Amino acid sequence: MSLSSEPVSIKLSENEVKNGSLSQVNLEIAIRALRRDGLIVVEDLVPHHILEALDKKMVKDAYALQAKKNSPYNYNKGNIQQDPLLTDEFFYEEVFLNSIVTQVTSTSLGPRPSLRFISGNTALPPTADSPPKSQPTHNDADFDHPDIPFALVINVPLVTMTPETGSTEIWLGTHANTTIADQEGAHGDRASGRIKAAPLERRRAERPPSQPVVKKGSIIIRDLRLWHGGKPNLTQVPRVMLAMIHFAPWYRNQMTVEFDSSLEKKLSSARTNLDMSGATFVPAAELTKNYLDRPYGNAYDFSQTDKLEGIF
Repeated sequence: MSLSSEPVSIKLSENEVKNGSLSQVNLEIAIRALRRDGLIVVEDLVPHHILEALDKKMVKDAYALQAKKNSPYNYNKGNIQQDPLLTDEFFYEEVFLNSIVTQVTSTSLGPRPSLRFISGNTALPPTADSPPKSQPTHNDADFDHPDIPFALVINVPLVTMTPETGSTEIWLGTHANTTIADQEGAHGDRASGRIKAAPLERRRAERPPSQPVVKKGSIIIRDLRLWHGGKPNLTQVPRVMLAMIHFAPWYRNQMTVEFDSSLEKKLSSARTNLDMSGATFVPAAELTKNYLDRPYGNAYDFSQTDKLEGIF
C-alpha cells in the first residue's frame, strides 16, 4: 500500500488542552509519525488572539525587512528570514515554551532537548521586483549530518496556511536515509542544501510532495532532515511562520538565542524542561534595536562543534 503524501494531524481532547499534555495514544501517534514521515501536525494548540498579536507585529516588521538594502532572504526575495522580538511584551509561552511540543520533542530526542534557535520564515506578497517564485526543494541539514534524529523544527504559522498563502511543500519520509550526497550548494551559502535532480525525481515517483493546508492554531513538528521548499504567497498579505529548533541532548550545537533579560527566571531549565544553556539575556532596549539585523536562514549553523571520528 502506498503511503499518503498528506501529514498526520492530531486533534486534542479537552483534557489534553487543560492538562497541557498528550494522552499516551496521541503521543504514540506523534512519535510514530515523526519516525515514518518526519513530520506531525498538532491542531488547535495556540489561542488565536496570541497569533493575531504576533502577526500584527511581525507583518509590520516584514515590510521593514523587505525594504532593507540587503534583505535576509532565503533562496529568493519573496521568502525572508524573520526573527520575532523576544521581549516580555511579545513572549508567549503557548508559542515558545509549549508543554505539549516539549513532551513530543523530549520523547523523540531524549530528556531536556536544547533550545538553540528561534526565528521565522515569511512568504511575502509578489511584487514587480519579486514575482511569485518557489524555493528549490532543500534540506536544512546542509552538512554531513547524523542518520538518526538529532533536531526537530517547531513551526508555528500565524495564519491558516494554504497553497494560496504559501504553505510549505513537504516531502514526507525523506528524513530517513538522506545524506549530504543528495545535496548541492556549499554549507551556509544562501542557496545551500538543494536536492539534486536524480534523487528528487526518484522520490517523486515513490511518494510525491504535498502542499498541505495547516489550520490557524496548529503547530508543526518536523525532522530537520526532511526535504521541503517554500512556495510563493499569491495573496496580498505576508504569511509569517515562526520556527524554533530543539536539538537532542547529546548534540553539540553552539548557536545562541537572545532574550529580554526580564525573561531570565521564566526561561530556567527547571521550569521549561529544556536545556536553556543557549539562551543569552540582554536589556529589552538593546534587543529591540538589533533583532531585525540577523542573517538569512542558511547563514545559521545547525551542525555540531565536533564529530565522532573513527567510530561511525
